[in-house]
Amino acid sequence: MRSIWNGAISFGLVSIPIKLVNATESHTISFRQIHTEDGGRIRYRKVCELEDREVTQAEIGKAYEDADGSIVPITDEDLAHLPLPTAKTIDIVAFVPADRIDPLQMENAYYLAASGAPAAKPYTLLREALKRSRKVAIAKFALRGRERLGMLRVVDDVIAMHGLLWPDEIRAPQGVAPDVDVTVRDKELDLADALMDTLGEVDIQDLHDEYREALEEVIAAKAAGEAPPEAPEPAPGGKVLDLMAALEKSVRAAKRSRGEEVEEEAAGEPAEEAEEAEVRHLPRGKRAGAAAKRTTAGKPAPAAKKTAAKKAAAAAKKSTSKAAQSSRSAKKTASTAKSTAKKTPAKKTASRKRTA
Repeated sequence: MRSIWNGAISFGLVSIPIKLVNATESHTISFRQIHTEDGGRIRYRKVCELEDREVTQAEIGKAYEDADGSIVPITDEDLAHLPLPTAKTIDIVAFVPADRIDPLQMENAYYLAASGAPAAKPYTLLREALKRSRKVAIAKFALRGRERLGMLRVVDDVIAMHGLLWPDEIRAPQGVAPDVDVTVRDKELDLADALMDTLGEVDIQDLHDEYREALEEVIAAKAAGEAPPEAPEPAPGGKVLDLMAALEKSVRAAKRSRGEEVEEEAAGEPAEEAEEAEVRHLPRGKRAGAAAKRTTAGKPAPAAKKTAAKKAAAAAKKSTSKAAQSSRSAKKTASTAKSTAKKTPAKKTASRKRTA
């Protein structure tokens, strides 16, 4: 790996010659600007405004523009003779526990390589001292025109350095937190804990940049003169009016994605609170999406519920009407039978008198 800076680590009176190497690399796909009418490249040229001509990189230097607009040239030799001890030195100022460093402060990461055989022994000494103390070193160094803070720690058998922002460069999170009073119940916290436990841990090595892969597919298709792939349908999210229900659905979907057996939710359970929450399917592989779709598909939509309720009410009304008609008909039949029964004995008595 190519070094980007050469200097030394100052560890008390011990000086360790090192080379600074980038520990990370970007895999971002970059685009060029073009003229949309003819596909011509759009280029930015460096032009001297006094001579009105394009200049080469060798003709370009640095300068500071003062408040009154005057230009103060600054050469590389000026920068090399800065009255600063950290100009070519990573100066360790303290050793602190790693949890004392706020992740918000962390910037770029670098590897520190021992420069030559004489540096191997003091380099190894510092590395092993950091390992045994379980601490990190806080240092000052100058890079790319300004002094910076750094944190030195051990990665495998290498000393790594993270650039740190100065404390006054971290903004206070004022006005970011919700400005309303919210009460979280123990049941909700228990479900949130259950969801965290169900999701479990993940090996960072298994994660990859799906956006870049999809972009590469689009570029390959366009280069081959083919139609770009279609975007997949987004997984439908079910709107519910209960945070507890949202958490319970999330736990069930996570368990299904891990192949665990899940008890189906009881039908007709009333919502405890009318707090609007959104159920989003968990992005843990295809099985989680399929399981979440089955969960959503298994529940009738609100409109379907209303239609079913109307049909049930109409059927009940119709049934009541039929029952009333049957009751009136039964009463009429009973009345007719009674009347007939009264008339029949009278006829028999009269017949007997005539016979006598």
